[in-house]
Amino acid sequence: MASDNQEAKDFTPSCPIPPTEYPHILLAHGGGGTLSHQLIEKIFVPTFGNALLDERHDGAVVGLDNNKIAFTTDSYVVRPLFFPGGDIGTLSVNGTVNDLAMCGARPLCLSAGFVLEEGLLMETLWRVVRSMKKAADTAGVQIVTGDTKVVDQGKGDQIFINTSGVGVIECDHLISPSRVRPGDVVLLNGDIGRHGMAIMAKREGLEFESNIESDCAPLADIVLEMIAAGLDLHCLRDLTRGGLASAVIEIAGSAGVQIDLDDPSIPVSEPVRAACEILGLNPIYVANEGRFVTFVDQNNADRALEILRAHPLGEDARVVGNVADGRAGLVTMRTAIGTQTIVDMLSGEQLPRIC
Repeated sequence: MASDNQEAKDFTPSCPIPPTEYPHILLAHGGGGTLSHQLIEKIFVPTFGNALLDERHDGAVVGLDNNKIAFTTDSYVVRPLFFPGGDIGTLSVNGTVNDLAMCGARPLCLSAGFVLEEGLLMETLWRVVRSMKKAADTAGVQIVTGDTKVVDQGKGDQIFINTSGVGVIECDHLISPSRVRPGDVVLLNGDIGRHGMAIMAKREGLEFESNIESDCAPLADIVLEMIAAGLDLHCLRDLTRGGLASAVIEIAGSAGVQIDLDDPSIPVSEPVRAACEILGLNPIYVANEGRFVTFVDQNNADRALEILRAHPLGEDARVVGNVADGRAGLVTMRTAIGTQTIVDMLSGEQLPRIC
């Protein structure tokens, strides 16, 4: 008879990522790069796989009687807690609101879970909570339930926050990577890289000629305006960890299409560009918290661009690429000198603890 250990060996599937690769890497890296992609594709999706999860979207769209709701969750571990343009409280509200918006939903309510480190100053917690309240009021949502846990001193980094959100879908069509198809146009609502560079500058005590502030903002209103105009939005994706490049690569893989980006069309502010050059970073991989891409049919591109530019969060909106009938999952970039390069997923995260 086989021993208990032998039975476990026979019936427990081996880890799909070799043990020599992932335990220490998990401790060293966040999301937004190749490791994050491997965890999703090789561990989480195969294990928890279902029709809703297989959409690979920012949230799940669930049918309830005659209505559809969007449901999403995210955790925030940003360091430092307070940065130019926001803080962990603002981020935890806007980030989840934006994930709901990317599903085409009007955000309704959020939950908030706090993991607090022993010794956290009450004044710090109060400041974060007030920021969350202000951000929720601005976004038109309520925080309706939550939880608090305390961990030993040295076992956390002051405060981690998880927020989950629910919203109601206000469009008749599905907004999903699965709807992206050749001929679509890729729109971007503004300049990229400000959130990541604001965090980096604050964290490292770097000073630049111009102050860089995070673009952290709620995106629901600008998305709902496009929906109200009757636009058939094929896909929406906010450009958080891993930035523009990682978001577009993920969409290209999910949709089985080729996406061609145009580097000269991608807006990057001069302070961010200069900071990235000094630090050896590429702005297309740097995190954002108020930027998103919209995939629409070419016939709807001009109208979508008009609506984006009429909103304060889309004044600098641009067409930055198109979807081609080429190699599935491939993303290319046309450079300023006209050459074509391949955009790859980062092997790690440029800036850990960014959101």
